[in-house]
Amino acid sequence: MHETVLSVENLTTAFKLRQGWLPAIEDINFYLRPNETLALVGESGCGKSVTAFTIMRLLPEPGSRVESGRILLNGQNLLDLSEAEMRKVRGNQLAMIFQEPMTSLNPVLTIGRQVAEALYYHRHMSWKAADEKALDLLNQVKIPSAESRVNDFPHQLSGGMRQRVMIAMALACQPEIILADEPTTALDVTIQAQVLSLMADLKERRRMSMIFITHDMGVVAMIADRVAVMYAGYVVETAAVVELFAHPVHPYTEALLRSIPRLDRSGQQIKPIPGTVPPIDRMPPGCRFYGRCDFRIPLCEKKNPALLPWQQREDHLVRCWVMGASDQENADE
Repeated sequence: MHETVLSVENLTTAFKLRQGWLPAIEDINFYLRPNETLALVGESGCGKSVTAFTIMRLLPEPGSRVESGRILLNGQNLLDLSEAEMRKVRGNQLAMIFQEPMTSLNPVLTIGRQVAEALYYHRHMSWKAADEKALDLLNQVKIPSAESRVNDFPHQLSGGMRQRVMIAMALACQPEIILADEPTTALDVTIQAQVLSLMADLKERRRMSMIFITHDMGVVAMIADRVAVMYAGYVVETAAVVELFAHPVHPYTEALLRSIPRLDRSGQQIKPIPGTVPPIDRMPPGCRFYGRCDFRIPLCEKKNPALLPWQQREDHLVRCWVMGASDQENADE
């Protein structure tokens, strides 16, 4: 149906707790096209980071496992690869920008050497060539006076500069796909806008694809082409970003949009979403948004709906008994 670089199909990842193996994400389905940005959106605890770490195969074992599904990178299932084979994929084809650079960067190595490491190990450059390329990358991500900062340690940089170093590390080997796990959460609004603009510019120039994880719908509007809304381990709605903002269907998506201020609306009342995301050991049997939803019906409490096209739109999927009722009639229950 689409030319894709990454396809996640029926992915379920579980963690081992005292009660046994409990799924943190279930039946996750989405795809990523070339040179596209897909935003994974939802509150903390919805499974966004678990999804990204599963794709990168960075979850700790034996406390976690993939119970079902496939992760296809250019047709190759990453779950079939050995750890040695997966190490060649990380950095070269897939790269990740982590949420907190201060805990992701090595405090005892200079920033230049940390960027150069990826080139030395993945591209088999000499240290001299890797250091020169690292300086070029630091200039590309607009580190001020990069020539004099290349030998600085992470603690000598501001939060915004550290995040730029993380971006440089992720871009070093020119990967096809970048996974960005809330890379602007710890930054103030001005620096956040600069980092987002930088990432969008670099993505376009390098023709990369990106999965951008965030809870901020304002960031989604700025950077995404398509959106997958996650709640309590499930994808509950996917659509093009313009379509999602114009026609949010799932009550959770609508609630997320109502909870943020809008400059184009006067006299608006921001409405918070009551309650919290249920923990994985206390998931309800039916729709997981049931307890917080204003539109719930008795069926919602009993059965979880399928993710199906809304009004026959193949690129707008929703998981809801009420808003997607006509599409749910023939769902396998």
